Amino acid sequence: MKTRAYPKYKSSGVEWLGDVPEHWVLKRSRYMLSMNPSKQEANHLDFETELAFLPMEAVGGDGSLRLDATRPISEVSTGYTFFAEGDVAFAKITPCFENGKGAIMRGLGTGCGFGTTELTVMRPGKDLDVEYLYYLSISDEFRKNGEAWMYGAGGQKRVPDDYVKEFRFCFPPLPEQQAIATFLDGETGRIDALLGKKERLLELLAEQRSTLISRAVTKGLDATVMMKPSSVEWLGDVPEHWVLKRSRYMLSMNPSKQEANHLDFETELAFLPMEAVGGDGSLRLDATRPISEVSTGYTFFAEGDVAFAKITPCFENGKGAIMRGLGTGCGFGTTELTVMRPGKDLDVEYLYYLSISDEFRKNGEAWMYGAGGQKRVPDDYVKEFRFCFPPLPEQQAIAAFLDRETSKIDILSAKVKTVIEKLKEYRTALISAAVTGKIDVREAV
Repeated sequence: MKTRAYPKYKSSGVEWLGDVPEHWVLKRSRYMLSMNPSKQEANHLDFETELAFLPMEAVGGDGSLRLDATRPISEVSTGYTFFAEGDVAFAKITPCFENGKGAIMRGLGTGCGFGTTELTVMRPGKDLDVEYLYYLSISDEFRKNGEAWMYGAGGQKRVPDDYVKEFRFCFPPLPEQQAIATFLDGETGRIDALLGKKERLLELLAEQRSTLISRAVTKGLDATVMMKPSSVEWLGDVPEHWVLKRSRYMLSMNPSKQEANHLDFETELAFLPMEAVGGDGSLRLDATRPISEVSTGYTFFAEGDVAFAKITPCFENGKGAIMRGLGTGCGFGTTELTVMRPGKDLDVEYLYYLSISDEFRKNGEAWMYGAGGQKRVPDDYVKEFRFCFPPLPEQQAIAAFLDRETSKIDILSAKVKTVIEKLKEYRTALISAAVTGKIDVREAV
């Protein structure tokens, strides 16, 4: 990739933009584009014509669109956002805006479509290239400045149309915009191909980890041992000496908060919101609360208990951990945690690995109650869970084996994640450098 700085620069007149190539022209975006075109452009179509429909999840953070959903005009002509082939749309609501959700509207079939009201639509004028506009719209410069314009509260903050209209930027001539867009198409395409390979590798490592855990907790480590039918359809054959039991005979659940009665009411204990429990067995213990604040309405646990998230999608995603490093020996957390305490014949590490196994999680999904995103796994699922348990020493050997082997996979996964983050950072930096004129890519094209 051959790039260099432009021969001459000038002050842009925009503080955050700094110096720009001497021949670039400062303008407000309102003079380069129009916004939110009228749905009357679809008036030539029959009212029952099926058009592409974009819910928020159909717009990617990488410029991709999923166009499998359609709706008739009669259903979407009011209350939805209209766009046409060649427009650029971005998500205006947090966190989708900050995460770069947006795309060029292409492949619409009928030439137009509708989508969520959380999309803002930009249509480039005659002096603005659509590809360049797209890259500008996903640049750090456009997104980070937009955050300061957001209005609303909490998770409902949005970027107003006035931000786009008043956005001051130094634009290159149209042929140069096209050269920059062509350059970025090629370079981001190469980066995206690498990212795809790395992300697939992460998926394969996760699959390998999951298979390793499932195999060990359900079949043991000795491939030569005699097997027998487990009497549990989904479990199949198990080692001959393993014993079938319901979990209620191997563990207790949701211990009483009265175990903390010996502590002063103002004692600070570890507190776990859902985001403090990882999908990899990790815990973030930086939050504390006094017992007086959490003694009612929260879930109690003690050192050595195993907790898992019982609500969808956290349950399916394997959120759970062994409660360790609590300091005072106990703590509280979100009511969406279910707590298990192993009995004398159940090793805590083995219980943790069993609780994150595909067998435990996938069977739990069938027990979930509730509607939509509020489905939960009931306590009775855990109590009635039928499983063939190995003897305690064998549980400990299985847990030690999984500690070693999953640690190797986790180290590899961490390295791949680091590479992915660096590639994403490089992609972002490259886009910013090209659209703001910090590098001259004309010769590279």
